[in-house]
Amino acid sequence: MRDPYTAAIAEASARFAIPEHWIRAVMQVESAGDPGVVSRAGAMGLMQVMPGTWAVLRQDHGLGADPFGPRDNILAGTAYLRAMLDRYGTVGGMLAAYNAGPGRYDAYLSEGRPLPAETRAYVAMLAPRMDGTAPLPNRATVADWREAALFTDRSADHPQQNGGSPDADRPPRETGPVGPNSGIFVVRPGVETLP
Repeated sequence: MRDPYTAAIAEASARFAIPEHWIRAVMQVESAGDPGVVSRAGAMGLMQVMPGTWAVLRQDHGLGADPFGPRDNILAGTAYLRAMLDRYGTVGGMLAAYNAGPGRYDAYLSEGRPLPAETRAYVAMLAPRMDGTAPLPNRATVADWREAALFTDRSADHPQQNGGSPDADRPPRETGPVGPNSGIFVVRPGVETLP
C-alpha cells in the first residue's frame, strides 16, 4: 500500500532541510498517521501543531486555511522542527521544544525547571530514531513496569568492590548447625529466644 503522505513529506524535507525519516518519526509518534486527531491540549493533525503556532506558520509559509490538511500540516510541523533545530542546535533540544514548547524548554535551560515526564519520554523515544537505525513503533508505547529489566547495572557512584556483593566488607557471621524447630521461624544460633 502506498503511503499517502510521501509527496508532502518529500516536499517538506526539501523545503525545510529536515530529513524525511525525522518527519515520519515525529508524525508517527504525534498522531500515528491520523490526520484528524486533536490532542487534549488542542494540538491538531498529523504533526500535532498548536492553534497559535499554526496561525503564525500559516502566514509565514503561505499555507492553506485547513490545519488538518495533510500537506499543510506536514509543512507546518516540519517548519516548526526546523525553527526549533535552528534555535537550540541539537536534536534533543529540537524535540523537547517541539513537544513542551520553546518557553518551557527555555525555562529548563535557564532555570533548571524540570521538563514534563511526557516530554522526557518523547525525547527518549524519538532521539534514537533520528539516526534512522531504530524502528518506529506501531503505536505510541507506554512505559510498563512489566517490561523493565529485572537487574540493572551499578552506577559509577555505587560500585561493588571485589566484583561481589555490597556485604563484601562485612565480617562473616558465625554459623552453626540448625536444630529442629517447631515454629515458622528459624532460630539463629547465639540469639536468645523468648519462652
